[in-house]
Amino acid sequence: MDPECARLLPALCAILADPRQPVADDTCLEKLLDWFKAVTEAGSSLLLLQENPCLVELLIHVLKPQDLSSRILSFALRLAGTFAAQENCFQYLQQGELLPGLFGEQGPLGAAAWAAPTVRSGWIQGLRSLAQHPSALLFLADSGAVDTIFSLQGDPSLFVASAAGQLLVHVLDLAMSSPTEGRSPAEGHGRPQARDWPACARRIVCHLEDCLCSEAAPRVMQALHVLTTAFGHCHGLWTQGLWVQLSPLVARLLEKDPVPAPHALVELLLSVARSSVPSSDPGLWETAAQTLSRLSPMQAGPLAAGILKVQDCPQALRTQAFGVLLRPLACVLEAAAQAPGTPGLLEGAAGDPMAMDMLPPSKSACVGLLCSTLAHLELLQPLPQRPSPWPQAPLLAAAVTILRFCNGSAAPSSEVGGRLCAMLVGCVRVQRAALDFLGVLSQGLGPRELVTQVFAVLLEYLVSPDSSPTVLKKAFQATLRWLLSSAMPPGCCDLEPRAQLVLGELLAVLQKRLCSPCWEVRDSGLEFLTQMTRRWGGQAGFRQALLASEVPKLASQLLQDPESYVRASAVAAAGQLSSQGLLAAPSSPEHPAGPQTPLEELLLVLTTDSEGFPRRAAMRVFTEWLRDGHVAVAEDQERFVARVLQAASGDLDWEVRVQGLELALVFLQQLLGTRGPGEAPPGAMAQALRALCRVQLFEFAFRSLFDCDRPVAQKSCDLLLFLRAKAAPSGSPQEAGNSPDVAPVEAALRRWRAGEQGQPLGELAPEAVLAVLRSMDLEALRDTLAESSDHVERSPQSLLQDMLATVGVLGDNEADCY
Repeated sequence: MDPECARLLPALCAILADPRQPVADDTCLEKLLDWFKAVTEAGSSLLLLQENPCLVELLIHVLKPQDLSSRILSFALRLAGTFAAQENCFQYLQQGELLPGLFGEQGPLGAAAWAAPTVRSGWIQGLRSLAQHPSALLFLADSGAVDTIFSLQGDPSLFVASAAGQLLVHVLDLAMSSPTEGRSPAEGHGRPQARDWPACARRIVCHLEDCLCSEAAPRVMQALHVLTTAFGHCHGLWTQGLWVQLSPLVARLLEKDPVPAPHALVELLLSVARSSVPSSDPGLWETAAQTLSRLSPMQAGPLAAGILKVQDCPQALRTQAFGVLLRPLACVLEAAAQAPGTPGLLEGAAGDPMAMDMLPPSKSACVGLLCSTLAHLELLQPLPQRPSPWPQAPLLAAAVTILRFCNGSAAPSSEVGGRLCAMLVGCVRVQRAALDFLGVLSQGLGPRELVTQVFAVLLEYLVSPDSSPTVLKKAFQATLRWLLSSAMPPGCCDLEPRAQLVLGELLAVLQKRLCSPCWEVRDSGLEFLTQMTRRWGGQAGFRQALLASEVPKLASQLLQDPESYVRASAVAAAGQLSSQGLLAAPSSPEHPAGPQTPLEELLLVLTTDSEGFPRRAAMRVFTEWLRDGHVAVAEDQERFVARVLQAASGDLDWEVRVQGLELALVFLQQLLGTRGPGEAPPGAMAQALRALCRVQLFEFAFRSLFDCDRPVAQKSCDLLLFLRAKAAPSGSPQEAGNSPDVAPVEAALRRWRAGEQGQPLGELAPEAVLAVLRSMDLEALRDTLAESSDHVERSPQSLLQDMLATVGVLGDNEADCY
């Protein structure tokens, strides 16, 4: 321990033990515990206590009857557990009867403080830290702590109950893994039998058996949660024996009506399926199959989806699980009047009234079932272990049918279909889930007729005035995915003929949506336009259709939108349109002198917009233009870079300044013609330095080294390190001659480091820039910037000083109050 910390510790312990002193806040106590954990992990806990007896005195003082704060008592319990995690220190504390006093019945367990959840939580966490060695197991058994843990599983505080269950698993794992006298010598060679388990482990297992046989659902749930944690976090061979012992009781839960704690049962079966148990006990799969048959579709859905993701699962069970997921969608298809030849999802489901009645009668339950089913299938679709063959066509038909039920265009085929239509019409939650799923299905192929239906229903949602902004956004996203999947051949930029026919209708819809009074709709439309232009801006059919519409003009007008998010999206769209030559010079009533170029428009945004989002978007566009060689940039690259850097360097938004330095890096790389390591040719470097001086990059970069926003300083440091690495070493032949005058630059750097503004540097000599770069310790600056901003204040000494300062123990100048 640091000597200064050791000097401050006695005073702090005295304050913590004094109920008259103000209690330190929870954050300080947590930081103090973290520090003690770090100290004990790095060295001996016993030595720490012997060198700092004030710590033991604090723990002894906590045992005395007094009005200590529940937070201090909880802190002391956790601190004692931290020290006792090392067995020699545990025995040292045992000699003074400290541990029984803290964790036994004569401690907080029997006091009024036990009513505070903070104390009960501290007791559990202290034992969790303490239970690391065989001596701790004997202590837990003799002190009655195991019975207390059992009772805390039903604690009214969910945090305490959850922590108790986790502690029980930890103790069970410790008991099974520790060498004890009752252990069979065959432990290391095979699965241990129940009769060979240690007494503590047998006691915990008996408790779990009692809970599983209980008629009270909460007790059953407690046991299931403990077992789920055990199979998920413990990997010893003993887990196989545990499942053999308890699996009959788990299977017996399925005989009850209703099945108790179904969600916890599903979590347990999936946890066991992912462990090493299935390789030793195939009976698990039989239990999973029975559970799929016994639970309702809503309850069985997570189990079915989880089984399909497990490797080495029997094919029959995979088929059953997939059927569970597909049945709600099969019911939807059956409930709607389908065209002849529409593929079904499940054989035998068609015309089966019981299958249709499987959908829950209440709206909330039906909506929940459909949304969870679609979400499970969406996650399953891209996985390599998904069922094969994958029913792409029926799933497409089901997704389209659900969307038609939601917008009221589906034709019900029965009374059940009419009821389903009434429940789903206008349901935004189902619409979002179905559109997400439909977008994922674009990764597969489908019959021509179904793909036509897909585009038709997407257009219906894009056109409909009833589509909410979030639904409309997802409809745009799904449409884009289907357009991308319709490229012919795969990877080609040209649109497939059917998609080309849809394009005209899409642009008409987009034109309407860009005029929407709802800003979220305008924003989604601009994002869709940007993505389409990036993908198909060079395709003749797309260019012709786009230029024939009013969309480019509307996108330009939205640069003056009252909503900053929309203006930012309009900047991105204008940048992409201009890159493809699809944006005419906009005319604006605010600029009667004549139409401006897209470059001038975006420069105006960068220099005058009052919000940060549009200015950041403009900087991203300018960087992309420079990188891709935009026509407007190529005409006079230096003038373009100089204007942008001048605006970015004075911007109040740190992200704009960072992006300005990124643009400067791109410009430098283009001047040098290389991005890899190694020096640049002397001629290229000299020419690049002169260009960088002309655009005044160095004043921006040097000033940014001392920016109050750390990301800006880091970016500038990286830029200057890259430039210095490209320059030839000092003393090269090309630098022979008089030493450059670096005094003005160094004086400016000192002013900026001190936080002063100072006068601009003006035009710099390349030789002076190089000399300053070589004299600066940029590596040390980079290391300093990489440290967290509070690395000084987070020190243990600072923490102790702050805690003492709150009660006036330190003088005015000794506290580190930040």
